[in-house]
Amino acid sequence: MGSRIFSTILLWAIVAGTVIFVGPTGAIWLVSAIAVLTQWEFFKLIRRLGVEPFDKVGMLLGGAICLGPLYIEELGLGSGPLLALAAIVFAVRILGERSSEQRLDTLAWSLFGLVYIPFMLSFLARTILIDSPSGQTGLILAVWVIAVSKFCDVGALLSGLAFGRHKMAPEISPKKTWEGAVGGILTSVGVGIGLNLGFADQMPAGFTPLVAGLLALPIAGLAIVSDLVESIIKRRTNAKDAGATIPGIGGVFDLSDSLILTSPVAYVVFCLLL
Repeated sequence: MGSRIFSTILLWAIVAGTVIFVGPTGAIWLVSAIAVLTQWEFFKLIRRLGVEPFDKVGMLLGGAICLGPLYIEELGLGSGPLLALAAIVFAVRILGERSSEQRLDTLAWSLFGLVYIPFMLSFLARTILIDSPSGQTGLILAVWVIAVSKFCDVGALLSGLAFGRHKMAPEISPKKTWEGAVGGILTSVGVGIGLNLGFADQMPAGFTPLVAGLLALPIAGLAIVSDLVESIIKRRTNAKDAGATIPGIGGVFDLSDSLILTSPVAYVVFCLLL
């Protein structure tokens, strides 16, 4: 628990430092690095199934997809052409580089690793680029998404330890309980409202504390689902953690998992509010 607390404090210090000193461009590069490292851990897990995904090309295109909102879309190209390029490259390569038994699995897992991780996380990069007269709205909104998503895990852990009785998904994640899930969601709502009030001058006009609290509900719910999906992958590959990069937490995938499903939903809602 001590190493987990230390890692959590250090990670939030990095987030705060990004907001204060680096700005939107540096933040997007940080999101891209996290996406690529998550892909790397994901492909390592898939290899435990005896499958050889196209990891190098996948990570290269994954980084391009996350950086796309900052650079590539200025040329009129979005994520779609990059995903199409990936499908073409993977489809051609499986013909000559994989056995007949591996071709379908290689194609499926390579594409899944590209779509599920960097494409989904690219919406966090898009959130960072949301413009405003102050120039910081997008970055603050991205921090809001990260905080609401990740503090759900913290609240669920503490609530589960204190009150957990009823297992939520024993075949997927035996330690998760419904009481912990409720505690995590309530924690996310409190964090969402608190950040909204604390950074009121940076928030969009329509993003009131009430809206922040209401949006935190599905964000927290999806954070729990994201965590369960990663648990399914780890259980399928007989792995306890995605890696050992972060003491007390595990791998980068164990850190970014809850953001994968929450980032696109939050971005769409923010665009509607604006």
